[in-house]
Amino acid sequence: MSLITARLLGMALGAPLFSNLDLVVQKGDRIGLVAANGRGKSTLMGCLAGLVDPTEGAIQNARGVRIALMQQDLGAEDLAHSVRAALTDSLPAETRDWDAWRVDVALDALDFPADLRDRPLATLSGGWQRIALLARAALDEPDVLLLDEPTNHLDLERIGIVERWIAALPKETAVVVASHDRAFLDAVTWRTLFLRTTGSADFALPYSRARDSLDVEDQAAARRHEMDLREAAQLRRQAAKLNNIGVNSGSDLLTVKTRQLKARAERIETAAKPAFREESAGRIRLAERGATARTLLAIDTLTVTTPDGRKLFTTGRLWVQPGDRVMLLGANGSGKSQLMDRLAHALRGADVSGIRAGPSVITGHVDQALSHIDGGETLQSAIGSRFPLGEQRIRTLLAGAGFAVERLARPVATLSGGQRARLAMLILRLQQPNFYLLDEPTNHLDIEGQEALEGELTGGEAAAIIVSHDRRFVETVGNRFWRIQRGRLIEEDGPAEFFAEAMRG
Repeated sequence: MSLITARLLGMALGAPLFSNLDLVVQKGDRIGLVAANGRGKSTLMGCLAGLVDPTEGAIQNARGVRIALMQQDLGAEDLAHSVRAALTDSLPAETRDWDAWRVDVALDALDFPADLRDRPLATLSGGWQRIALLARAALDEPDVLLLDEPTNHLDLERIGIVERWIAALPKETAVVVASHDRAFLDAVTWRTLFLRTTGSADFALPYSRARDSLDVEDQAAARRHEMDLREAAQLRRQAAKLNNIGVNSGSDLLTVKTRQLKARAERIETAAKPAFREESAGRIRLAERGATARTLLAIDTLTVTTPDGRKLFTTGRLWVQPGDRVMLLGANGSGKSQLMDRLAHALRGADVSGIRAGPSVITGHVDQALSHIDGGETLQSAIGSRFPLGEQRIRTLLAGAGFAVERLARPVATLSGGQRARLAMLILRLQQPNFYLLDEPTNHLDIEGQEALEGELTGGEAAAIIVSHDRRFVETVGNRFWRIQRGRLIEEDGPAEFFAEAMRG
């Protein structure tokens, strides 16, 4: 049964986001919605939820269908309320008094801690805020559940809970998920919509298999386009020859034939459709300098503690050499951030007991909060204050990262998460490090950006120590794996066992 039917749907916000989109959401559908940042995923979700009017086309809902949208962020009015109050207030006023019990049921289903439920949302981490948003969307037991980036800010344990929660929903409930988490999409969806400006593609397959099918279609389209252009060029050459002969002979017949060939070439050129090409808004590119020392970093029996001195774990002897891409694995609270902080100090030249950095190390450090970028500085000053570059060169670099000229004087604080991530990657590239220290680098990057970053990190000899909850990113980039377990930092052959344990909670 069709719950939502969209026909010839289009949306333009300054520039076209999507057009001529046909989409039918059936009972029990599990649909993954994929597009680069800023390409219309949230807008389409708003259209399906009835909150945004499309520029063109129409949406028809089944009679009495209930649709709930989990948005990416809480409103300012929500943050001052407790979790319980924010969810209770979202219930219909006429049934709120006797339906308030639903709030705890929804929170229980997502393992939301009881001691956090009466705390203001503003005091909670981004991860717990995201779980609260998910619980609120599910309160009314909707027929269609629209989830916009549900795994942002979540660790693997929470992602595992959300995956199991979606699997436990009633079979007739339709779920549409907009996400950049490829492993999550593979786990919870069996249908994938690639949203494009024109020619959006819908496959009855989970993300990875759908992406393979899409690549095959795009390659075939590229070949067809090339053949069409070759045929048009050949017709134009023939027309030119006939035109010369016709002029010399005075033949009206050849003149008519020449016009016919040119018209046919124009029709082919007009109808020829180039293969779809869309990169993340601004390319992710890194640069690296060579390292002369064979060992870039050595760790020797280091003890990592909490800020108040409580022991978290100890290490044996470990080292990092050029080309090593170390993935640091561990549960939340196990000490990953503390180790990364100490490594960052040592790599910047500080004297840190138990850590020795090689003399040729040039470090590129990006933490999870992107704290090295001041929200008050402008885009232009974020580059100009760090690197001795001329104004035109800075403008060119920022344009290559996807920033329009009119935005360059705006404060960094006005950027979206994805835009700040791209700015951070640009700064990282200009530093030309040979050692990357990256904490959740794929946060806010879309799939195109993630894949570009993967290619940059694996394509050279730079070393890296990386913390990430993105399973696909870890598997693709990592060639060494350090795991914090039972008070020790140990090296393992791969991340599979850690992933399995973390997802089980």
